Amino acid sequence: MAVIDVQVHAYERNHPGRPWAGHPHGPASPERFRVVKPIDPANPAVDDVLADWAKTKGAVGVRLMLREEQISDPTDPRLNRAFAAAGRHGLPVNFLCWGRLDDGTEAVRRNPDTVIVVDHLGLVQPSEPPPLATPWADLPKLLALAAYPNVRVKISGACTLSREAFPYDDIWDPVLRIIDAFGIDRCMWGTDWTRTSGMLTYEQGVAPFRNIDRLSDSDRSKLMGGTLQKVYRW
Repeated sequence: MAVIDVQVHAYERNHPGRPWAGHPHGPASPERFRVVKPIDPANPAVDDVLADWAKTKGAVGVRLMLREEQISDPTDPRLNRAFAAAGRHGLPVNFLCWGRLDDGTEAVRRNPDTVIVVDHLGLVQPSEPPPLATPWADLPKLLALAAYPNVRVKISGACTLSREAFPYDDIWDPVLRIIDAFGIDRCMWGTDWTRTSGMLTYEQGVAPFRNIDRLSDSDRSKLMGGTLQKVYRW
């Protein structure tokens, strides 16, 4: 079974022209990556940016984020212009709206012709201990997004939502509810490495999904790479 992680953070080497703010952990293998580019919805040339990106070798999607330092109003025409342009250029949008699923739902509702991939289950996740007190509180809001056929979901960083030690058995009831709601053909596993490196090792983010006996071999293969290949046409 080919295993493909739906989200890792890869960085250009540290140099004076692009100095690192910190020091990420772990090795990298450039030939094994495809790239998703964050875009600025306030850029008046966003359509040109997306057109150029769609022609770039190795580019498979873009990312939009509801963050206070950027456009965070889901009704803002500039945000919806960016979603629509991505759809026209055949680029799935990875959408970071964790902790703001109500706003995320409004953006989804306004953009039915764009494939939208909800980042990290739409749920706030810790980058270091301690675990959150109620990590799955917004799960019903995520499940409601299954009603929109253009939505996919990254089951990424899920192990950081556990309140137990490895192998994080308490994540499976909510994770399986997500898979049941969306269907395995709309769900993609990932680690969100290196953001999650303060909570677990890379292997600890992989093993619970690779070894779980509550998924069939076929479903595991789709969750850990097959669905990703279809969504991002890789």
